Amino acid sequence: MIDRIASASTLVGAIGSALMAGVLLAFSISVLPGLKTLPVPVAISSMQSANAAILNPLFLILFMGTALSCVIAAVSTPFTDRGHSALIIAGAMLYVIGCFAVTVTLNVPLNDALAAADSTTAAGAATWEEFTTKWVLWNNIRTAAATAACAVLILGQGRSVLG
Repeated sequence: MIDRIASASTLVGAIGSALMAGVLLAFSISVLPGLKTLPVPVAISSMQSANAAILNPLFLILFMGTALSCVIAAVSTPFTDRGHSALIIAGAMLYVIGCFAVTVTLNVPLNDALAAADSTTAAGAATWEEFTTKWVLWNNIRTAAATAACAVLILGQGRSVLG
């Protein structure tokens, strides 16, 4: 039973990590560059709308469900006879720390600051400038972490199955 839990949670964690990497990558390579071509008040309002829209059930299930799956994989795998639990634990921690924790502790506070910004003021423009610099950096880091998590989880799962 624990083998099935470990295997299923690893698979769900890998797929979720891949999907999250894609969502995050889209922001770095298209959404933010596109917004930076707009007048600052329009860019701020647009990003405020995007940040509000992404807080929907499907995204939250993907984001939080992937973290939960990774934690379950990391906790359950050592109790199996799988020989590559270190890879699965590493992959899970890449997502939990590099994507989930970075989002909650770094990107969300930047989103909150932008949500409170008045897009028509100089202070709002300064908030936007800080946001675009810091947010994209942390977004790129969490994108890389989610991508790496997917790869390491797949590698760990494959080695566990293939021996």
